[in-house]
Amino acid sequence: MRHLALFVLILLASASRPALAQQVTAAAGETLFAEKKCTVCHLVGKVGNKKGPVLDSVGSKLTKADIREWITNAPEMAAKAKIDRKPPMKAYTDFTKEEVDSLVAYLATLKK
Repeated sequence: MRHLALFVLILLASASRPALAQQVTAAAGETLFAEKKCTVCHLVGKVGNKKGPVLDSVGSKLTKADIREWITNAPEMAAKAKIDRKPPMKAYTDFTKEEVDSLVAYLATLKK
């Protein structure tokens, strides 16, 4: 019986790890969002440029794959969506995979 209880405990602990890792990654993305000065163009909550795209509910509107594409290939995504903003968002190809993963994790949590 103790072995079964231990097995269930281990199973539950391992199941919660992805959620915890996602929270840590999203927190890192929120920090990175501020460090990279994304609020110069974007508004989240009441912080940022009111003239730029509001990202408060981006996580409920776009998939993680779409958010990733907006970060790494914004000109193509804007063309697909027929969005013509001045100035246009550039493709952030200089971000590391980990930085993009963190930003995507953070932005995916924005579901106003």
